[in-house]
Amino acid sequence: MLYLSYRAVIIAVIVSAGIIANGYAVNRNAAVIAAPKPLSTSARTEDWPHYLGPAFDMTSRETKLQKDLAGSLRVVWALEKGDGYATPAVAGDRLILFHRIDDESVIECRNTVNGSLMWEYRYPTAYRDRYGYHGGPRAGAVIGNGMVFALGADGELFALSLTSGGLHWRHNIMTMFNVRQNFFGVGASPLIYGDTLIVNVGAADAAAVAFDCKTGAVRWSAGNGWGASYAMPVPADIAGRKLIALFAGGESNPPTGGLLMFDPKSGTIAASFPWRGTRVESVNATPPVVIGGNIFISECYGAGTALVSPSGAAVWTNEDVGIHFMTPIVRDGHLYGVDGHGPGNAFLFCMDTATGAVLWKEKPQWKDIITNSDGEAAEVNTGTVRCSFIYADNAFLCLGEFGHLLWMDMTRDGYRITSRTRLFYAGETWSPPVVSKGLLYVCQNRRDKYSGKPARIICYDLRGQ
Repeated sequence: MLYLSYRAVIIAVIVSAGIIANGYAVNRNAAVIAAPKPLSTSARTEDWPHYLGPAFDMTSRETKLQKDLAGSLRVVWALEKGDGYATPAVAGDRLILFHRIDDESVIECRNTVNGSLMWEYRYPTAYRDRYGYHGGPRAGAVIGNGMVFALGADGELFALSLTSGGLHWRHNIMTMFNVRQNFFGVGASPLIYGDTLIVNVGAADAAAVAFDCKTGAVRWSAGNGWGASYAMPVPADIAGRKLIALFAGGESNPPTGGLLMFDPKSGTIAASFPWRGTRVESVNATPPVVIGGNIFISECYGAGTALVSPSGAAVWTNEDVGIHFMTPIVRDGHLYGVDGHGPGNAFLFCMDTATGAVLWKEKPQWKDIITNSDGEAAEVNTGTVRCSFIYADNAFLCLGEFGHLLWMDMTRDGYRITSRTRLFYAGETWSPPVVSKGLLYVCQNRRDKYSGKPARIICYDLRGQ
């Protein structure tokens, strides 16, 4: 199905500077700083094709990564970017960046090593955030079946060729399923499952919808009236039974939502578990986490955290821990995440997955001396705050909310920062880091408060020996 009513531009050359986003002109030329080091001959590498990583658990199997960050982390290339919080996706030598420049959403494919533009697809958007945040995409694009799937804040869903950027099909899920705008627009990355694309839609009779990847035809829809959340659906293989877990719940009065588990082939709902804060202005935003034969969910508006069995029963609950939007990581029977709604009450924590008991809560903080573009130095109190992290090469790689990068060891006994550096100093660093083939990709979503450098995607050489 081909849609021609909107302008789409597919190009294979770098476009010129001068387009407006974030209140300034965006230079579309990637600045190549240095070639990356050769990969270690014994390094293990893999793609990062979607938001939650290759195994949907924020874990990378990459090895031989550089663990010394201070003073030795090199920039490979950097590119100014537009508005949005979408995490890049990587497959082979291709990186997909989804952002907004002026009144166009832009899906672009760039070379992973030098940032050069391979193709670009643009479409007009009129989305405006009701709370003053970026008007760009929230959901990262996903790669699979030789295609790129991108879902914008305005509900526009695209299927493009990974090779050329050509349009395969397109839908607007808001109009197609009669869904009104959620608090912050549409914001959950879709899930590629076999030859279907499963989307968190949030309609009255279609909480989730499965589209045929090739044609865009609707295979099935599953719904119970819970609205669209900001959580990506995840596959769950529990006791040999294949399910899709979706933590639903967006704008509604009274607020409703919770965990849905459904059959990936038919959309039949196997079980549900209501779980939602009592505030109207609240959302469920943390993706479900599969832990053994159960599923972990968490929200930060009052209900807290629960471990749910595949029958829809609570294994345990804990109202004292609530995750806002980051994805926690499970290691050796313990779950590590960030508790709290805002910067002032964000704590790292460790939880026993068997009992739900919190083993520790800590707030990593330190002082930075930062020099601005005029050479003036200032002392800044900062920390990890609402950070995100991935697990790679036997350690936690943490990206702080204001642009710090840390290697950390975390166990049931506490945490230890083994290396730390400041990449930039800018707020809203909410897009998780991505590691693929020893290269680290980080999104700086706001202008650097001290250097004045604009929003960028930056590629760092994280290759070790």
